[in-house]
Amino acid sequence: MVTLDARPQLIDALSALRDRVAAVRLPLPLPGAPRARQARTELLAQLDDYLLPRLKQPEAPLLAVIGGSTGAGKSTLVNSLVGRRVSEAGVLRPTTRTPVLVCHPDDHHWFANLRVLPQLTRVWLPRQDGDEEAPIEAPEPGKGGADTLRIETAGTLPRGLALLDAPDIDSLIAGNRGLAAELICAADVWVMVTTASRYADAVPWHLLRTAKEYDATLVTVLDRVPHQVIGEVSRQYAALLTKAGLGDVPRFTIPELPESAGGGTGLLPSTAVEPLRTWLAHRVHDPAARQQAVGRTATGVIESLNARMPELAGAVAAQYAASVRLTAHVEEAYEKEGARVRGRLRRGAVLSGDALTRWRGYPLDSSAGELLDSLVASLTALLQCAVAAADEHVHEAWRREPASDAVAFAIPDREAGERIGVTARRWRRVLEELAEEEVRDLERPPAPDAETVAALLAAALLGGRRARTAGERLAERIGAVAATRLRDKGGELLTTYIDRVLNTERDRRLAPLDALAVTPEPQAELIAALSVLQKEK
Repeated sequence: MVTLDARPQLIDALSALRDRVAAVRLPLPLPGAPRARQARTELLAQLDDYLLPRLKQPEAPLLAVIGGSTGAGKSTLVNSLVGRRVSEAGVLRPTTRTPVLVCHPDDHHWFANLRVLPQLTRVWLPRQDGDEEAPIEAPEPGKGGADTLRIETAGTLPRGLALLDAPDIDSLIAGNRGLAAELICAADVWVMVTTASRYADAVPWHLLRTAKEYDATLVTVLDRVPHQVIGEVSRQYAALLTKAGLGDVPRFTIPELPESAGGGTGLLPSTAVEPLRTWLAHRVHDPAARQQAVGRTATGVIESLNARMPELAGAVAAQYAASVRLTAHVEEAYEKEGARVRGRLRRGAVLSGDALTRWRGYPLDSSAGELLDSLVASLTALLQCAVAAADEHVHEAWRREPASDAVAFAIPDREAGERIGVTARRWRRVLEELAEEEVRDLERPPAPDAETVAALLAAALLGGRRARTAGERLAERIGAVAATRLRDKGGELLTTYIDRVLNTERDRRLAPLDALAVTPEPQAELIAALSVLQKEK
């Protein structure tokens, strides 16, 4: 039995790297993000379904995954290699929905557990080897579909070999396409099946180029080739493989036969598939051939990490950079509007409209309570305008950021006005309590009305130059020292509540982005995990 390099340190390094890959999140819709997500999925599939199980148990059977595009004849090929129908073949496309794994009865235990393809539920349908005409049993309700793996046993297969009939790689059903890619990533040997009419299509060539990139053990089957053009098509296909750097890939050609249509038993003559069956059996029975097949694929996957991990880390870095830009747009907009609010307060912008009318009529035509009401309403309007302006700046900046599609917030925020009004009224109540406390501590009688003190204090804080006399009136009622102390406390209080409003609204805008948890740590962790692996290889 051939033993791969299964050092515990190497397995630990790969397991740690696998965990780092699993922790990667790419939620922002950046250019290249879909490709990076697919690369992450394929990488996890290869680590979970193939590389780690293979290194931990190198003596496990050789798994050959039969993949290809719709109508390539994968199921017919599997049935013919086994010698009886184990996978449904027919003219309805896509036929293969539930993947079927076939192995020798003595190898069943290797695949009945979750050693490989742990995400798939096993469906075990035993049948007698001699019962070639028995119909293929349908899985029980709820046990079929893309999330299951049907396991069949056949004594006609050599011990140590398993065949897996994968769904179509170009299936109209997205789940089938994704599962097909994952199953191929679980293979010791990739068997790519195409036809005489479709061998130049993009889909099979994408898989061939991927196999070359991973340096996987690869076999191609050119199926359903009309007899009259078999030589010409074979030469053209060989030329394409050579041009793609795949000239040394074993090629098998199967002529177009009546059985190819899936009628009758759905089995090709044994002579049509004997060369491929012999090649697969040799990989199983000859230790050197097995070592070459398994070792090449495993080593190819490990070596491919040198390029794939930095690419994934780069995608993570791009996500974080986009998140930083989105965050900066929000923070800059709210910081700018905060400075604008403070400048307008110094110029007395709050003391305008109804508030200015109330101030000019105070105390003859307006009460202290009415003046406070109008000042709070004017402050609320000023803050609402500031938040709306900040949101508009953010909206304009985010329109230039593709990543914002994942976190865009509603503009205008119709609940923001009510939140700001509540905070402004709380500020007024705390200001009134501050005035009441100052009045209680006064030693000179008679004590002024606390609401009057609060109204004058609010006018002095919000009116700027327009309300210079408010400070003088306040000093007349409570004394210059107390008035100065009260204005200092009130100014701090006003700053606190204005910052609270702006910070609250800013944080609400950032909350959807924060919830995505796009951080820089995964990038460094990926590179660090790769570095550890490189030392252990």
